[in-house]
Amino acid sequence: MSRDTRWRTLLELLAERGRLDVEEAAVELGVSPATIRRDLDGLAEQQMLVRTRGGAVVHGVSYELPLRYKTARRATEKQRIAAAVADLVAPGEAVGLTGGTTTTEVARALAVRGDLASGTPALTVVTNALNIAGELAVRPQFKIVVTGGVARAQSFELVGPLADGVLDRITLDVTVLGVVALDVVHGAAAHDEAEAAVNRLLCERAERVVVAADSSKLGLRAFARICGAGSVDTLVTDAAAAPEAVRRFEEAGVRVVIAREPGAR
Repeated sequence: MSRDTRWRTLLELLAERGRLDVEEAAVELGVSPATIRRDLDGLAEQQMLVRTRGGAVVHGVSYELPLRYKTARRATEKQRIAAAVADLVAPGEAVGLTGGTTTTEVARALAVRGDLASGTPALTVVTNALNIAGELAVRPQFKIVVTGGVARAQSFELVGPLADGVLDRITLDVTVLGVVALDVVHGAAAHDEAEAAVNRLLCERAERVVVAADSSKLGLRAFARICGAGSVDTLVTDAAAAPEAVRRFEEAGVRVVIAREPGAR
C-alpha cells in the first residue's frame, strides 16, 4: 500500500471514528506500527489531525474530510449508484449537480452515455462544484453553468450569496443531491452551513430532487440541514441499505431505487 493510499485511508477512518489507535490502525492497514506513527506525524504536520499518545484525534470539533483526501472506499457502490442516477435523467433536461464524490461519479456516468453524445445541448448542467464543471466542460454537447461564490477547499464547491444571482434566474428539471447524512426525520444534511444553503437553492429550483447516497449515509444526521425528506422525490442507494431504513423512506413518500450489481436481483 502506497503512502498516499495509507494517508487517505487513515483520514477517512479518523473522520468516521473521531479517534485512531496506532496499533489498531496498523492491523487494519496491514503495516507496522512504526509506519503508522510516521504517517500520523506527517498528517499532523499538515494540520489534518492532532497527534495523541498512541494515536490521533480529529482536528477541531467539527471534522470534514477534504474531497481530495477521500479514498476509493465504496467506489463500486458509488459507481453503481451513479449509473442508476444517470438513467433517471432524460436527454435535453436541465440538471443541477451538487458537489461530492458520488455526484462526481454521476457526472462521469452522464458524460459517457451514448444518447448524450450529441445535442443542442444534450444536457444543461448547473453546478456549484468546480471539479464537476471542469470534467464536463470538455464535452461540447453539454451546456455547463457554474454558480458564483467562494470556493471551499474541502469540497471544491462554490458557496455564499453570489450563487443566489444565478440560481434565482433559472429552473431545473432535476437536482442530484449529494449528502453526508439522510434521515427520515432530520432530512438531508451537510457538514457546512454555507454549502447546505447553496444545495438547498438547487433543490428549490428543481422539479424533482434525487438524492445519491450510499447506505452508510442513511439514518445519520449532520450539522447543516439542506431539506426535509419530504422534498426528496427519489433516493438512489446501494444494496447494503437496511430494509427497515428503505421502508421508512418509502412510507415518507420517497421512491427508493437500489443500485445492484449487474445481473443481481
